[in-house]
Amino acid sequence: MPHKITLTGSATGPLREYDRYVAFDMREKGSPSAPKGLKKSTFISYTVFVAKKAFNKTGLTKKSIMHEKILIQGEPTLDIPIDECPGEVGVICFQITVLPNKKDKEDNEPTDKKEAKQEASAAQQEVAATKQEEKPSPTSQPAENEEKKVEKVQTEVKETPVQEKKVEPQKKQITNQPKGTQDLLSFDEIIVPEEFLKTRPNPQKTQKVIDFVKRTGRLDEPLTIEKGSNILKDGYRRYIVAKTVKMDKVPVMYEYQKS
Repeated sequence: MPHKITLTGSATGPLREYDRYVAFDMREKGSPSAPKGLKKSTFISYTVFVAKKAFNKTGLTKKSIMHEKILIQGEPTLDIPIDECPGEVGVICFQITVLPNKKDKEDNEPTDKKEAKQEASAAQQEVAATKQEEKPSPTSQPAENEEKKVEKVQTEVKETPVQEKKVEPQKKQITNQPKGTQDLLSFDEIIVPEEFLKTRPNPQKTQKVIDFVKRTGRLDEPLTIEKGSNILKDGYRRYIVAKTVKMDKVPVMYEYQKS
């Protein structure tokens, strides 16, 4: 039987166009638990190849594909050149579907179902109001006892001064990270531009960084990304190293967009 694979999520990198197809990268995390004695599966990166005709039918664009949740059904392949397939596994797409978000589901819900929910909610509110009215009023106490209670409460309020506590904002502490680190960002949130994906860092220098990470448990320098868009600006070698050693979070410093 042919191999089958199903992926869900959004593109983690820009859309790349070729003569008859388009390609983009996705990542999926393994199951949170594994059989006893086996190591838990971590993130796997995929490069998905979709025929242009099928892609155009979805209505997706270069920008929207990185924000819409999509479903990919296809089969894995090892026959794609490495320059076109930066992911660990290539996937030939047979079917691509844009998944609706929660708001879209509510908007597309049939009118009769919406009205039934509204009627049920109104009925529950009416029953609650009726029960509230049927509750017996508490037995009135003698006027003298009421006055004593009021005086006691006023005395306690006077004796207990109100202390306003100032809540100091907690500063984010980033320890055991390279100098210049401003934040720790999930590896999945970093977007790599196409010009980086076309390059191949020097293997010897890359291996030195890998050895440093294995020795110290951290990168030697933070990655530089654009604030807001999370687009990688500098540090592609360290990005490759983080991917190789399967780091969930990486140290970053921000470069702000020019207004």
